[in-house]
Amino acid sequence: MPETPLLHLQLREQRLRQDAGGHNTWETSTTERVIPVRELAVVVCDMWDNHWSRGAAERVDAMAPRMNEVLRAAREKGALIVHAPSETVGFYAGTPARLRAQAAPRVEPPAPLDHPDPPLPIDDSDEGSDTGETTPHKAWTRQHPAIEIDQDRDAISDDGREVYSLLRQRGIKLVLLMGVHTNMCVLNRSFAIKQMVRWGVDVALVRDLTDTMYNPVMRPYVSHDEGTRLVVEFIEKFWCPTVDSPQLLV
Repeated sequence: MPETPLLHLQLREQRLRQDAGGHNTWETSTTERVIPVRELAVVVCDMWDNHWSRGAAERVDAMAPRMNEVLRAAREKGALIVHAPSETVGFYAGTPARLRAQAAPRVEPPAPLDHPDPPLPIDDSDEGSDTGETTPHKAWTRQHPAIEIDQDRDAISDDGREVYSLLRQRGIKLVLLMGVHTNMCVLNRSFAIKQMVRWGVDVALVRDLTDTMYNPVMRPYVSHDEGTRLVVEFIEKFWCPTVDSPQLLV
């Protein structure tokens, strides 16, 4: 039997420390985790074919080819790829990847763990579009076509309990989340960071394959990219570690 490939991941977190002078400070720490690739799942969150915000759609269009490259590499190494294009799963009804998720024997998740849930460092109360749109509506019909779905190996689901059952069936020990939007769906969907953390699932965010819904006219009045960076650091401080995508290409 061929040897199972190992993945060496550098997990980055932010920890509150006191410096030599006794001042509180956030310190970046990195921990290496070596994991058999067959124990890794990558969940693709809401990388839709369109969006009601032009700016959001443009950034997804730019990100999708790189994401597909990373997913292809992870898949070929043996990772499970779960596509989670919320509200469009019906598009894939009856496909092998959708049936694969539905066929996983149901496993009841544990009682959710208590976990602090501090406010975000950005104000997204205007819905976060930086290109002038203010009224959300469903502009998406499927996952972005630049992201390939391998019907022989991948799974499709936007249901947290279904995804949890699939992870347990496959013996998954670590879930990597990528996709959009970091401050909304990536944190709050039923298959995403907060729920997985509360169910005791080890999860990490792929920090360079995500984006926020943030408008620079809102607090803290920084660029869109800086708003995304602040949310990523918020996740590192309060929810889970992050990795960057080149680690999945090695």
